[in-house]
This record gives sequence, structure tokens and C-alpha cells, in this order.
Amino acid sequence: MTPYPPLRLHVPEPPGRPGRETDFSYLKLSPAGAVRRPPVDVRPSGTEDIVDQLVRVLDDDGRAVGPWDPKADPQLLLAGLRAMLKTRFLDARMLVAQRQKKLSFYMQCLGEEAIGVGQALSLRPDDMCFPTYRQQGILVARGYSLVDMMCQLFSNERDPVKGRQLPVMYTSRRHGFFSISGNLATQYIQAVGWAMASAIRGDTRIASAWIGDGSTAEADFHSALTFAAVYRAPVILNIVNNQWAISSFQGIAGGEAASFAARGVGNGIVSLRVDGNDFLAVLSVSGWAAERARRGLGPTLVEWTTYRAGAHSTSDDPSKYRPADDWGRFPLGDPVARLKKHLVAIGAWSDGEHEAAMKAIEAEVVAAQKEAESHGTLASGLVHDASTMFDDVYRDIPAHLLRQRRELEDLS
Repeated sequence: MTPYPPLRLHVPEPPGRPGRETDFSYLKLSPAGAVRRPPVDVRPSGTEDIVDQLVRVLDDDGRAVGPWDPKADPQLLLAGLRAMLKTRFLDARMLVAQRQKKLSFYMQCLGEEAIGVGQALSLRPDDMCFPTYRQQGILVARGYSLVDMMCQLFSNERDPVKGRQLPVMYTSRRHGFFSISGNLATQYIQAVGWAMASAIRGDTRIASAWIGDGSTAEADFHSALTFAAVYRAPVILNIVNNQWAISSFQGIAGGEAASFAARGVGNGIVSLRVDGNDFLAVLSVSGWAAERARRGLGPTLVEWTTYRAGAHSTSDDPSKYRPADDWGRFPLGDPVARLKKHLVAIGAWSDGEHEAAMKAIEAEVVAAQKEAESHGTLASGLVHDASTMFDDVYRDIPAHLLRQRRELEDLS
């Protein structure tokens, strides 16, 4: 006889299900302004005590408080607000366009706009971002053409990637936006390698890597942390913890036992956990991490706590696995509304100006959509010439591919 009871396997269970309100106490929120700001040259062990806390700047009244207040120029904040609004309107229009069969697939970043936009405004234009698929705000903030973004979504005759990528998998070298990969986590190790190459060349540019909470379970994530720590790569390692992968709660990826930020410290990387719906906190922490990278102090891992307000994609129905009112009850609120409240509180914005801005931005997005649709949509039946799949891969096309292209042309 054994004195031990039968073993049982622990399977993380989300704190809310359809018909049962989510208990958000697991988030371990810190009061605004309560988390200390370490010196920029802090060692990884110097952040061990704060990886389970939450860096916040904006309090409930919209005031900026505490050591992480970036004291940002109101014009920079207004630029961020407009970029977030533009991203949100883009998402809304394209979600409807997908239902109209003008594109095959779409993924919005509703509720997460502050993270991509805020970091984009904290980096230099030539720093390279290696995004996953909810960072379209980076392109918007960096001035990428809405028409080109939509043409990629519609896979039309003006599609910058010639129909070779799924919708939302944008790429723009000129805007420091590395091609999105559908094989999640691959961009993380690529970002670290790019940052190492920048250091080897003696360049001044840094890299920004992006991953979701679910994809941290991929092996590439752990490989990236090892290389970044060992070689002190000039890279910001962003983990967007929006609480859900496609249908599995973040606890399945390991977020139940400890914060994702704690994994960074465990790998010898300076790490922080931050309110991703607080635009000022995003600006401040992103700028701090960028300064560390530029000074050769190594990588910084940042876990951004936020919430995926909508479906994972147009192929997903979140009502099957979580409460329908979760977004409205999420304690960190709406990043757009919170930044607006702050700007009004400091006298840099008003309700009237906000309404006027929304109308103007919506009109801009609608005009861009009309122009993009004039070049065709999925519904118009355009099919890219299959023979172009051989182009832009090799400088000199190998003989076997030339042979295959001729065979394809003969068949057509």
C-alpha cells in the first residue's frame, strides 16, 4: 500500500466561461504609479521583484502619476490617439468587407491598439519591427498607405505582395515592418538574429520582436530568449498577453503559474509587466527599453497585459468559450477612451474635437477603401498569374524551376 493518493493532472481552467462571469482577480493589478522605475542600466536580477507587478501611469481620473510618467508632449499623445482611431476604423471596415466576401480572412486588434502604436512612436523610423498579426497599428503610426494595406487584404492587381500572402500579413521594408509569418513565433528568433547582425555591423538600429501569449509555448520563443540573453542583442522582446490564443486561455501557455515576464528574468533578461491599455505606460516603457538597447545594455522583455476584445479572427466565434461581456468588464478598460480622458483632463483635447477627429478619420478610411476596391477585390474574381510564384525568390532562377515554369505555362 502507498501512503500517497492517486496522481492527478492539472489542466488550467479559464476564470470565466459562457454564462459565467469572468473573475479578473487573477490579473494581479497594481495601483497606478506604484511600481518603481529601475535605472536604465539595471541588471536582470534587479527586476525580479517587479515582474509580477503591473507598470501603470494613468489613474482612474485620467491623471499621469508615478515614476513611469513619460511627461510626453501632448502633440505626440494626440498623434497616438489619431493613429489608434485610424487603426480601429480600418479594422471595423475590413471586418465588414470580409463578411461581404471582398477578402477571405481578417484579424482585428480591437482593444490592443495602444501597444503597437505606442511602441512605434517610441522607436526610430529605421528600427525594424518583427510583428505577429495584431500590430497593424505600427504601420498606421509610421504612415504606411492605407490603400496599400487594403490592396494586400483584397489581393488585387495592386497588392504589394502579389497575392502571395494571406490577408493581414503585411510587409514594408521602407517602414521597418518585417514580413508577418503565419508560422507563429518564427519572427521572434528572426528579430534577435537581425539585432545581433546590427550589432556585428556596428549599426545604430535596434529590433522589436512581437509574440502572443499562446505562441510563447513554441520552441522558437525559448531559443530567442537564449540567444538574446547570451549575446546581449539590442532587441525589445514584446509579449502581448491578450488573455486568449485562438480558443485557449493564457494559462494553457503557462501564464497561470507565473507571469510571462518572469520567464525573461529566468533567462537572464531585464523584464517588466505593463498595462498595455495605458498609452502613457506603453510610451514610457518602450522608450526605456529602446534606450537600454541603444546603449548596448542588452534585451528587455515586456509582457503587455491587455484583452482581445473581438474574435481571434473572422474564422472564430469567441462566444463558444468565453463570456460575451468580457471586453466591457475588463478592468484595464479601453485604451482609446483612457487616452482621450487624459488629454481632456490636461486641456489638450475636448469631446467636440474628438467627435470631429473620428468623423475625419472615418472619412479617410472610407476614401482609402473606395480607391483600393477600384483595383479589385476577392469578390471581383481576380486571380494572380500562377507563373509569378517563381519570381522574386532567386536572383537567378535555377534550371529546375525554369523547367517547372515552362511546364505550367504549357498547361495554361
